Amino acid sequence: MLVFIDESGDPGLTEKEGSSKFFTVSLVVFEENEDAIACDKRIELLKHELNWKKGNEFHFKNNSDKIREIFLKAISPYNFFYYGIVMNKKRFYGDEFKDKKSFYKYSCSLVFENAKEKLDNATIVIDESGNLQFKNQLQKYLKNKMNKNNKKLIKHIKMQRSEGNNLLQLADYIAGVINRSMLGKKKNSIFLRKLINHREIFVQMWPKTKIS
Repeated sequence: MLVFIDESGDPGLTEKEGSSKFFTVSLVVFEENEDAIACDKRIELLKHELNWKKGNEFHFKNNSDKIREIFLKAISPYNFFYYGIVMNKKRFYGDEFKDKKSFYKYSCSLVFENAKEKLDNATIVIDESGNLQFKNQLQKYLKNKMNKNNKKLIKHIKMQRSEGNNLLQLADYIAGVINRSMLGKKKNSIFLRKLINHREIFVQMWPKTKIS
């Protein structure tokens, strides 16, 4: 089992200009390695079909709506599923949430908690960009939280750069699609999510509001 994690928005609670309204974490699951390999190959082939230069990556925030639609239609037939947590930052108070690292860690713990019924001896892949010391702390935190009562939900946690991992780029897209659909103001926000909603297991607004 392979699991890929990425996020959309920023984990800071500041209301300064440029800060996102929501912070979204996506968790993309492939139960079989063969399915992950097939999807990875399709994404790589799509880059060639688009005549992209080597090293270009799919990034939801930076891509056009046309590229977003092409990407989502290309990956939608492949056998994966996803979870998401959408943090409504305006509803969080207290000093413990003002620290970005703590807020990110808490967000990840929520989406893993929702997905734990599906996880079994999983290898987790997280984008290694950012503070590596914090990422190492996150590894220990998730293993300690999820591997309890003689159940090994998480086997390994790996750090890789998204530019070299097509399936991390997929997780970025899933997070971006969820986040954009919740904002609900931008063109095609609902349409893009409908392209992949057959792959969705559970997406939750936190605190306490389920997204339909």
